[in-house]
Amino acid sequence: MTTTTGPGLAGVPLSLTPLNRKDFVSDQEVRWCPGCGDYAVLATFQGLMPQLGIRRENTVIVSGIGCSSRFPYYVDTYGMHSIHGRAPAIATGIAMTRPDLAVWVVTGDGDALSIGGNHLVHALRRNVNITIMLFNNRIYGLTKGQYSPTSEQGKVTKSTPVGSVDRPFNPVSLALGAEATFVARTVDSHRAHLTEVLSAAITHRGAALVEIYQNCPIFNDGAFDSLKGADGGLIPLRHGEPVIFGPDNARCVVRGPDGSLRVAYVEDVDPAEVLVHDAHADDPGLAFALSRLTDTADLVTAPIGIFRDVERPTYDDLARDQLTVQTDPGERIASLQKLIAGGDTWTV
Repeated sequence: MTTTTGPGLAGVPLSLTPLNRKDFVSDQEVRWCPGCGDYAVLATFQGLMPQLGIRRENTVIVSGIGCSSRFPYYVDTYGMHSIHGRAPAIATGIAMTRPDLAVWVVTGDGDALSIGGNHLVHALRRNVNITIMLFNNRIYGLTKGQYSPTSEQGKVTKSTPVGSVDRPFNPVSLALGAEATFVARTVDSHRAHLTEVLSAAITHRGAALVEIYQNCPIFNDGAFDSLKGADGGLIPLRHGEPVIFGPDNARCVVRGPDGSLRVAYVEDVDPAEVLVHDAHADDPGLAFALSRLTDTADLVTAPIGIFRDVERPTYDDLARDQLTVQTDPGERIASLQKLIAGGDTWTV
């Protein structure tokens, strides 16, 4: 069995016996619409877990509300289908108290970025050791087709019959603005890329957010077709490599005179001008600039891959260190009792 270890899995027991995909398939009927991109993500996840070698009983999946949030039912691990938008908060509690667990969060663009926006931002800011899969189909699917925080301006839906006037969120920009230590984007139908990104995310120690472009065939079919074709505008990011893309790698990303990034044709620029991606840069500014190349209107271009991967102390590790007292158990109990019965008490 191939096992993948890394700082993010420190303290998480690995299986002593070989695992396979069937070990991570539950007995529940998968109830997504035919053709939903969630099937591809689920299959990729179930195929990845045996490669990581993490024991099922040391894996926890927490979800919120939405189509994507049915995910824990379909994986034979521990899981919780929690309440709308609160999955990062619940996952934070689990990560704090159980460092022996690999903690995943499964959420959608509505669940994470609307009612759950505050929880998402602070989980990323704190750098809690959790891995967040954000399924982005740019629509509310479970409630039957209302516009979401990532829907493009002008989007006609049941809740915006004459077109949305909202400016959409860019989830990657949001995560980088919160200074998440690992931020990536991938696509449901690109299984090899999805596997690679999720593997890097779970082995990263700290808050990892992976945005997954995911097709909703019922309420927003073909939302990402402009990116997926042979002539599509997916911009692959690989650390240490020039940012080039498109048929025959004819296009590239260069820095403009004002410091901003722009797309150009390779034949029109000096090779030295082509941007070389640095996912490990301490300053998230360059990664943020790359995220702004995402065309949130017509999706002509969108970078995919790992935007940022840096090391920072995690919130849960730091908090546990504060609770570690180098004394015998009796003295720890006495110290706790002293804290509980401190000066700010009164008798009723």
